[in-house]
Amino acid sequence: MGDILSRNDLVRIRQQLRKAEKRVVFTNGCFDILHRGHVDYLTKAKAQGDILIVGLNTDGSVQRLKGPGRPVVDEGDRAVVIAALAVVDYVCLFDEDTPYELIQALVPDILVKGADWSVNEIVGKDIVEAAGGSVHTIEFLPNRSTSKIIQKIAQTVHPQSQ
Repeated sequence: MGDILSRNDLVRIRQQLRKAEKRVVFTNGCFDILHRGHVDYLTKAKAQGDILIVGLNTDGSVQRLKGPGRPVVDEGDRAVVIAALAVVDYVCLFDEDTPYELIQALVPDILVKGADWSVNEIVGKDIVEAAGGSVHTIEFLPNRSTSKIIQKIAQTVHPQSQ
């Protein structure tokens, strides 16, 4: 099981990982209502290095990005579930709208986002590449998303409104 750490604690661990020459992969997201697509994505991210750090949006950050009613699962529970995945080494919550400050603090070797992002649009690309690292995208499993799960639940609960 991975550890849920504060930014400061994670920065200290990152320094140790650098000395140990471990390749650190960083990705981020809301990971609200964990599903197979998330697991597949995180597994592919971890395969690109030795250590996987997941930046997890706080509840406030998710609300600003996704709107009212989100997240469905609170940040504490989301952090525990993500950290419990075998492929995840560390989880760190961030309250900003983007993980730029967290990436700046950690300077991972590899930055990963979903292929719905153009590499040139990925937040933190400048930091990682300036330090000699690389940025990659990962294709999502089709028809797997939290939004689709929420829609399916809504159709089940209120079939007449659909």
